Amino acid sequence: MKKLLILIVLLTGFIQSSLAIEATPSVSPYKVIEVTGNKLFAKIANNQEALKKFPDLMRDIVEEELMPSVDYQYASFKILGKHLNKTTAEQRVKFITAMRAYLVRTYANALAQYHNQKVLFEPEVVLKDNVKSASVDVKIVDTGKPDINITFQMRKDSKSQEWKAYDMIVEGISLISTKQSEFNRKISDLGLDQVTVELASIAK
Repeated sequence: MKKLLILIVLLTGFIQSSLAIEATPSVSPYKVIEVTGNKLFAKIANNQEALKKFPDLMRDIVEEELMPSVDYQYASFKILGKHLNKTTAEQRVKFITAMRAYLVRTYANALAQYHNQKVLFEPEVVLKDNVKSASVDVKIVDTGKPDINITFQMRKDSKSQEWKAYDMIVEGISLISTKQSEFNRKISDLGLDQVTVELASIAK
């Protein structure tokens, strides 16, 4: 399970990075993933020596390549689930800020696991202009290990018309659903304010 969760965050970072570089209203989610996903992993591969000396460089890569197109607000609201309507504006801002920092740290740690695995992309599908969400399949091939099939859940921003990823499913496990279950229990037991403090502490 631990290895699977590492793979989940690794690949979530992958798709969100793709969108950060290439997303434009005229580019399909399929092409965005294929073109810019390859660019991300090439950058990591080309900086292996520097990353060995300066591990924190991965956080810089995450900040530069991933976070500009991570819809961390939407993901945060999805994770809050039933608790969202009970929060104040101030609580939401603090939780979103803590979640963003947590994602930066998590993606940086996960991307450090990348060692030239092969990525196979789903062929492009023509989408109608009014389509606001899409699922994109990707297969990860690692020599000597079983293939991993992943489905990325994406949505188109109504204003910018850019595609952004908010969730992914690996072998039936949804990242959003997993985190929603984890945080909902904690929020019910401890309250949102305490959970936010703990999340911010973990993200340091």
